[in-house]
Amino acid sequence: MPVFALQRTADRRALSDFVRDRRARTSPDEVGLPAGSRRRTPGLRREEVAQLAGVGVTWYTWFEQGRAIQVSADFLERVCRALRLDPAERQHLYALAQHHPPPHPTPGLPTVSPILQALLDTLPNPAYIKTARWDVLAWNAAAAALFGDYAPIPPAQRNGLWLVFTDPCYRRLMVDWEADARRVLAKFRLDHSRAGGDPAFAALVEALQAASPEFRRWWPGQDVAERSEGIKRIRHDTLGLLEFAHATFTVEGAPDLRMVTYTPVPRA
Repeated sequence: MPVFALQRTADRRALSDFVRDRRARTSPDEVGLPAGSRRRTPGLRREEVAQLAGVGVTWYTWFEQGRAIQVSADFLERVCRALRLDPAERQHLYALAQHHPPPHPTPGLPTVSPILQALLDTLPNPAYIKTARWDVLAWNAAAAALFGDYAPIPPAQRNGLWLVFTDPCYRRLMVDWEADARRVLAKFRLDHSRAGGDPAFAALVEALQAASPEFRRWWPGQDVAERSEGIKRIRHDTLGLLEFAHATFTVEGAPDLRMVTYTPVPRA
């Protein structure tokens, strides 16, 4: 279990101020505790937060005081739950503690807001939104015209990596399938390592190893790639050979979602 310690005095002070403020804003009735009549300050007492979080009172007190102690991600997560922190507050607490929060487990695939879908629909060029696991969540008409309509594909198979390695249509689209597939795999491997053992990633890898001999042969390799932009050549059944500049953007407020856009490269 990873542990980390606050080093700088300013960081410890900022963390202490934030946690004390949120403790003061959390009323006993919100967490199912009796309000009582002898509370000198609003909100919860330190020992009540420690009890709700299932951590030691002394350790929590030192944490709230901003002492230079080591705490685990599990400790922070318990404090977040005890103080009923919303996603933005949780993110802020982890940032003050100089640590990246683990993703909240969510059942099924996330959804794309109507505003984000409307933005996709206004784009004249192909664009889609995918998760960190490369599940395609939303797309525009231009993307469907270029890659094929995603709608008839079962959501469990509506995954960029799965389509590259198992769908014959995608294999035909890619001018140099092997080189392109290897590059795609190198980029996915980096996302896989960042997932921290997410079972959904493991399930995808296991399914691909069973479905694709190329994936099974190449997955043990160690090539990784970070690039989120580049040039992609596509062989379209109707439009012929096309070239696009593609770029990937993180969706603010939903860092696990990425918007991928394709801009046509003018023919010389």
